[in-house]
Amino acid sequence: MFHKASLKLAAFYLAIIMVISLFFSISLYNVSIQEFNRQYDRQTSLLQRFQNFPADFQQRFYNERQREYDEACDRLLRQLLLINLLILLGGGILSYYLASRTLRPIEEAHEAQSQFTADASHELRTPIAAMQSEIEVALMNPKMTLSDAKKLLHSNLEELGKLTTLSEGLLRLARMESHELELVAVEVDDIIIKALRQVSKAAEKKHIAIKVSGTKGLVVLGDEPSLTEVIVILLDNAIKYSPDKSPITITTAKDQTKVTITVSDKGIGIHKNEQKRVFERFYRADAARTKATTGGYGLGLAIAKNIVTMHQGEISVKSEANKGARFSVRIPFVH
Repeated sequence: MFHKASLKLAAFYLAIIMVISLFFSISLYNVSIQEFNRQYDRQTSLLQRFQNFPADFQQRFYNERQREYDEACDRLLRQLLLINLLILLGGGILSYYLASRTLRPIEEAHEAQSQFTADASHELRTPIAAMQSEIEVALMNPKMTLSDAKKLLHSNLEELGKLTTLSEGLLRLARMESHELELVAVEVDDIIIKALRQVSKAAEKKHIAIKVSGTKGLVVLGDEPSLTEVIVILLDNAIKYSPDKSPITITTAKDQTKVTITVSDKGIGIHKNEQKRVFERFYRADAARTKATTGGYGLGLAIAKNIVTMHQGEISVKSEANKGARFSVRIPFVH
């Protein structure tokens, strides 16, 4: 589809180039012919002033001038045709290149949208299929007890909870793509404190201590709830993929332009070839985390990246399998 669109757009570009080229070629040809005619008329008037030249000499002179005039016009026409042919060939190549570059972002967005739709459909179908199969099995059991029914309802509630989590994540991503944040001065210490409160119960269940160190009193330009959500996502991942009683560290630092907030853990880590993809929607580094039954839909880090990008910041990860992970967020600070 995009190949045909590229060809059509390239043809449109080429048509514009050729119209401009032909316009200038015709104009140049007309100007050159007029100049040839002026030179021809000037020579004729000069020759007519001298009447003592023999008639046959004058005739040969006129014939020679006419021949040179015709050859000059032919050379000019051939050169202009050659130039336009080269412009046609070069312009065709350039037009297709520009058309491809013009449509490439649209093609990439279309592919991303198609992949997103396919992934979302798959993730939505999984809990629905699980509920459907459980209900069908239960309906075929004539001896189903009240206890069995309660277990079925409890299982369905769990699947519905997964659907709710997935729907909320999808809505969150959709809202961020069409919403602009109002950036104000925000204290980093407040962000970290609020994030710690939200993950405290999950950390206590695994007996994980979270240590905060680094520069205090830093102020960044951002949206406090959104930045808090970023730190919560990073801490939540660190807790999920860390063994019980392992440490998690939050460090803060500042350079000339930005504040860096780093969340480090001693968990199972991420393979190097998967680190570039962990911020993609629905991507989960299963190869590095097969032992962790944490669930999730791979939307958290995608949401975090979107938020950080909206703050003109960067988010990155450094990790090795079974040696923990270190996520760093860099946000412009307030001078």
